[in-house]
Amino acid sequence: MRITGGDLKGRTINFPAGIKERPTSDFLRETIFNLLPSLEGKNFLDLFAGSGGVGLEAASRDAGHVYLIEKDKKLADVIRKNVKSLALDEKCTVINFDIETALKDLAKKNYRVDIVFADPPYNRNLVSFTLACLSRYQILDEKGMIVIQHSVKENYQEFLPENIYQVKQRKYGENMITIFRRS
Repeated sequence: MRITGGDLKGRTINFPAGIKERPTSDFLRETIFNLLPSLEGKNFLDLFAGSGGVGLEAASRDAGHVYLIEKDKKLADVIRKNVKSLALDEKCTVINFDIETALKDLAKKNYRVDIVFADPPYNRNLVSFTLACLSRYQILDEKGMIVIQHSVKENYQEFLPENIYQVKQRKYGENMITIFRRS
C-alpha cells in the first residue's frame, strides 16, 4: 500500500500478512479524499484504523491532527511503526481501544474533529453501531462530516440517529462510500 497524495505521496504503508481484515485500497482512499474538502488544519479521526492507511493519508494531505483508533493491539503497533517511519509522530495519535471506549474518552476530554472516517469490518452491523456512538459521544464539530466505507449489503438507514443525516453516497463495486453530517 502507498500514500496516494500530499507531501508523502508514494511512500509505503506496511500492512501485516495473515490479518483477516482488508485494508482500504489505494483506489478507494484516493476516491474518498477527492470527495472531501481541503484537510488543511482540520482534525481527522480514523475509526477501525487497521494499519492506519486512511489516517496517514489525511496527515500527508495537511490535516492538523489525526487520531487513529484501532482495537487490535497487533494492528495498533503496525500503525505506530507506520507513523514513526513516515515521521508523523507530532501529527498522529494512535489509540488502542474499541471505538466506543475511545470516543467516550475523547468526548470527556472535549476533543473535536472536523472529519470522521470509519471503515468497519463489513456485514457485522457496525455502521449502525458507529453512527450511534458518534451520536452519543459528541466529538464531531458542528460543521463536520462523517465518511463511512461499508458493504453495499449493509443496512443502517432504519437505525440512523436523529441527529445525523445522510448527504451523499457513491457505489464502487461491492463498496459504498456514504457521507453524513450532524443535524
